[in-house]
Amino acid sequence: MFVATIGFFDGVHLGHRCLLRQVCAVARERGLSSLVVTFDRHPRQVFGGYVPQLLTTTEEKLPLLRGAGVDEIRVLRFDLSLSLLSAREFVRKLRDGMGVRCLVMGYDHRFGHDGGSGLDYSTIAKEEGVELVRARELEGLKASSSVARRCLEAGDVEGASKVLGYGYRLGGRVVHGKGVGRRLGFPTANLEVPEEKLVPACGVYAVRATLRDGSSYAAMLNIGNRPTMQDGGAVSVEAHLLDFVGDLYGETLSVELVSRLRGERRFSDASALAAQLREDALQVRRLNALT
Repeated sequence: MFVATIGFFDGVHLGHRCLLRQVCAVARERGLSSLVVTFDRHPRQVFGGYVPQLLTTTEEKLPLLRGAGVDEIRVLRFDLSLSLLSAREFVRKLRDGMGVRCLVMGYDHRFGHDGGSGLDYSTIAKEEGVELVRARELEGLKASSSVARRCLEAGDVEGASKVLGYGYRLGGRVVHGKGVGRRLGFPTANLEVPEEKLVPACGVYAVRATLRDGSSYAAMLNIGNRPTMQDGGAVSVEAHLLDFVGDLYGETLSVELVSRLRGERRFSDASALAAQLREDALQVRRLNALT
């Protein structure tokens, strides 16, 4: 039997983790296990309209949820049939299909297609034999997925880290690029970032890069369309790993953003760009020495 909470939990930020701590505490008090019920896609992908870029893919989200200390995680497929369940029907699904005996709800959380501020969730839960506990808010910080997204869209990775409780990460398979960085003396790993993943504002960032084998390197990350080389077109995500020697093609690479060094800009020629990249690398080393 479980004490559960429900949500999409994009980013698993500090507000989410405050809620999950309460779920675990309530579970211990009642001698039950703790459960997180989440979804395989953002509900707006089913409802239509604006769909935000994600802070975490499902693959990234699950270890963050496990790290919050919950006993079990259930990922539901969010489709039209699930979206049409009423709040009462959803409570029954939790009770009968998952063994939920207590539900911890965030202060602004709603569920069921009839959900809204006027719906009496407490009465519905009680009538269906499920205890409902209202979670406390996180004090002193406005932590939400929307705030984290706004920070990243502005290039404010430090602000995003304060909301998330960790450095924002980008990851993907290393694919072949145009070889521009190599010609400048700064070979880069071009990341194939999932389409649904939020890519921060264009610019150059100090990051920490981690390979599949767990080895880690100070690195600089460029997000942009290489205006000096007049590439234009789609935005690329490229990492230069300091002190790395070897071939990264086909490797899975994850980068944790530490700080934005500068915005992307056009230089007079390739030599001027290379000189700036050398200065960027020095800044990355200085920042890495402080962390």
